[in-house]
Amino acid sequence: MTVRKTISFTEQHDEWIKARVASGNYASDSEYVRDLIRKDQRENEQVTVLRAAISDGLNSGISERCVKDIMTSVEEKMRKNGTLPPDKESR
Repeated sequence: MTVRKTISFTEQHDEWIKARVASGNYASDSEYVRDLIRKDQRENEQVTVLRAAISDGLNSGISERCVKDIMTSVEEKMRKNGTLPPDKESR
């Protein structure tokens, strides 16, 4: 279902939107605004995930492991799942 909205923009914003459409990246003003909304939704989801991770970390208490042990553990986990960049393979 599509809902029609009327939105007001300043002249400066309108010129910006027109320039983005003229660049060929968007077919219309509406497409550009929808893309901005999708990007905002993704960013909001990422912020929510980060906040949850921070909360989990704060609630987990203080680790008894030293930083080097933690880094080694992270590197081992990243090697196993293939996400360790090649330049970090050997220390």
